Amino acid sequence: KSESVAELSPQKQEPPPLSMFRQRYVEKNGRCNVQHGNMRETYRYLTDIFTTLVDLNWRCSLFVFVMAYAVTWLFFGAIWYLIAYCRGDLDHLEDEDWTPCVNNVNGFISAFLFSIETETTIGYGYRVITDQCPVGTILLLLQAILGSMVNAFMVGCMFVKISQPNKRAETLVFSKHAVISLRDDKLCLMFRVGDLRSSHIVGANMRAKLIKSKQTQEGEFIPLDQTDISVGFETGDDRLFLVSPLVISHEIDSRSAFWDMSQAQLEKEDFEIVVILEGMVEATGMTCQARSSYLAEEVLWGHRFSPMMSLAEGFFDVDYGAFHHTFEVTFLKAGLSEVRWLPRCYVAAHCLTARVGHLVYIYIYIYGGLPPS
Repeated sequence: KSESVAELSPQKQEPPPLSMFRQRYVEKNGRCNVQHGNMRETYRYLTDIFTTLVDLNWRCSLFVFVMAYAVTWLFFGAIWYLIAYCRGDLDHLEDEDWTPCVNNVNGFISAFLFSIETETTIGYGYRVITDQCPVGTILLLLQAILGSMVNAFMVGCMFVKISQPNKRAETLVFSKHAVISLRDDKLCLMFRVGDLRSSHIVGANMRAKLIKSKQTQEGEFIPLDQTDISVGFETGDDRLFLVSPLVISHEIDSRSAFWDMSQAQLEKEDFEIVVILEGMVEATGMTCQARSSYLAEEVLWGHRFSPMMSLAEGFFDVDYGAFHHTFEVTFLKAGLSEVRWLPRCYVAAHCLTARVGHLVYIYIYIYGGLPPS
């Protein structure tokens, strides 16, 4: 009986990993995971119709492109047919003494073809307007002007859409993980960025944001609060010469959002680091932006990036096979705020000895926890 009760009793299930509940604000490929809903002022899209058409996907853009020309051709073709019908040109097709508004227009199809020839300035010479039709002359001028406007507008939209530098961002790559380790005796958060093309990004600039919900002292809850992460703005290190892959570094000091964070806390935190690379495409002169993000579980504590550059015969060889590779280093597990008592003995205590005039560097590594009181 006890066995049957045990079989019928529900089994305790372990909660799913925290990563299943974490929703990215920015995907790894740079797409912003935000959808706008309940927008009632949709008329604002029509006030900037050019940008609206450029932002459409290719299927809709091609449909609008074809329909813009087809509608104008049909519209003016119908007017040319209406003029021929009202003047009686269709009733005098065999009358050689009758001067029509447009020669050789004997129906709607021929009027439609004349409309295409007029707007596209083909001019086959078979259908031509006569000087006995003032209304046709005015309509010809209107169609020529409106046709030029349609050409300029639609060709401009297609040119801007084709020349958009969105695809250029596909060759700007970020490392899959960010790492936290020591660099020049300073605790740093680092990630790697590279450019796969031989043509460079001019004036490349790097920015980083910490996306994390917080609650203010007054009790206000701010979802997805954005905080700047310094990647060298004060020193100019955020301006990159991106010829070869670079490791971008953020120093974790008392002003950093990661100052109070240890390895144990990092595994429990729910935040997202959004990195943004901006620059001008050398080939087109247009501004390009590449984005990526790192969740808390994608930040490796106590790791460094593997070297990927070597000196070959006459040039520097970059091995992109090691772009995402990291290796673990011996490192402290506590946050910097927990080791403020160590400024005189931790993180590269340089001790000078008089033996043979050499410098002996003694590194004291702390593996976590506070000193016994």
